[in-house]
Amino acid sequence: MLILLPPSEKKAATAGAAICVYTGVLYGALSWSTLSTAAQKRGAESIVIISAKYGAIAPLDLIAPYKEKIDSAAMRDPITKKLDSMNAELIVDCRSSTYQNVWTPPASKCVEIKVFAQVDGVKKVITHMSKKTRGEVTRLILLSKTVPKTPKDLFDIVNQEFDCELHQGVSGQPWVLEVIAK
Repeated sequence: MLILLPPSEKKAATAGAAICVYTGVLYGALSWSTLSTAAQKRGAESIVIISAKYGAIAPLDLIAPYKEKIDSAAMRDPITKKLDSMNAELIVDCRSSTYQNVWTPPASKCVEIKVFAQVDGVKKVITHMSKKTRGEVTRLILLSKTVPKTPKDLFDIVNQEFDCELHQGVSGQPWVLEVIAK
């Protein structure tokens, strides 16, 4: 399994493990320091953060705080090379659209996490709270007793805590897991 995360604009003041330097809403909801040792091990082996400055990095890679916007054209090749070399059965894509531009995963084994709010029975796209929900979904995956190997496995894990719908990709598009934010 490969879990793709965006960085966060908000960062710690000092250098450290990437998962601790990024302190935005997604990372607050993930709450790395409170995960069990087993969940942290799973995260260290499966999470890749797409950084504007450092490219595709592991959670425990040491980084310094920075203020930089991603240059998609410059980062596309090194990120593509690194991610294409990884052989994951399932790719859970929690990136924002800005960071999706640097690599296109194989659609057949990729599930994009899209977050909505339910307002008067109608699903509405949300932005800021989507980061929190993606962090909560990532945490749920890391704490799960099983590692999801298929989009259906992922749905079964996320559906334990969230109302969600799984949609198979069509015409070369990835699967989509629509999650209703709490």
